[in-house]
Amino acid sequence: MNLYTTELRRIFKRRVTRLMLALLLLGLAGIAVAFTLNSHKVGPAQVAAAEARAEAQYREQLRYHEDSIRACDAAKAAGAPADQFPPDCGREWTPTRENFQAEWFMPYQFDFREEFGSFIAIFAGILALFGFVVGASYVGAEWNSGGMTNLLLWRPKRLTVLLTKLAALLSTLLGLSLVLGALWTAAFWLIGRYDGVTGKLTRGVWESFALSGLRAVGLVLAVSTIAFGLASLGRHTAMALGVAVGLTVVSEIGVRIVMGLIGTPFGDRYVLSTYALAWFEKEWTLRDYQACNFQFGECTPGELVLTWQDSGLVFGVGTVVVLAAALWAMRSRDVT
Repeated sequence: MNLYTTELRRIFKRRVTRLMLALLLLGLAGIAVAFTLNSHKVGPAQVAAAEARAEAQYREQLRYHEDSIRACDAAKAAGAPADQFPPDCGREWTPTRENFQAEWFMPYQFDFREEFGSFIAIFAGILALFGFVVGASYVGAEWNSGGMTNLLLWRPKRLTVLLTKLAALLSTLLGLSLVLGALWTAAFWLIGRYDGVTGKLTRGVWESFALSGLRAVGLVLAVSTIAFGLASLGRHTAMALGVAVGLTVVSEIGVRIVMGLIGTPFGDRYVLSTYALAWFEKEWTLRDYQACNFQFGECTPGELVLTWQDSGLVFGVGTVVVLAAALWAMRSRDVT
């Protein structure tokens, strides 16, 4: 029997995979439905309603302002201390119609062209979490239950077995990413088409979305590979989960605190989430406000620009190191 085909079946037969897949689909569907319900097509009626609310707010504030002036004048005439009131009783500032824009009262309208890039990042984050849990539990449970040892009696080539399992995992995630990514894109295009606006969708816009989607898939595969490698290295699912929790605490909390205390310029360059932002935004600018002395007026802080290539290097090196360690351990350690 073909080992790769067997591993594909094994992935989908696992209860953890089925449970996580159900949660994944429910989560993605819930987000899409929520934005469908909260996005509203803006037409003449909505514009007129917003204009009416802006006008009403302006009239209300104008009456309040006039009442305040009259109360101030009356109090001063009655002998109240002048320092309790603003100069000229506030006459120097009078509400104007321009201070109340109709746009403030418009209902939310989803703009597919302007906002969908953020939803690609959301999609990638949710799918990466799915890949991490499934990838770690897939090989971790095999080691913990003794299934890996039994499999190696049938197929004694250790590295071939481990890499075949990894290939089955990554191809499964790649297929899910492509199918669900297409459905995700179609869902939000339909939201923009019927409950919002799609904007001008040129070829360049679609190419930009496609490149963002490729980066999203790359992140999902990298995270899943790291989870798989850590669980194999520790021979338990808890190894991957423990490292993930520890790295999150150290990177997102500990590093920020330490860098802030010692005054390191651009301290966030040592935080993994910064590279995740740069990966999706194509570049992310860090600013060093500690170099500014505001006692001497304005200051232009120093800037450090991190690009998606920098993020790719960080995530790529991390993935290679973890996978290499897992392969070395598979080859050299006793599997009994």
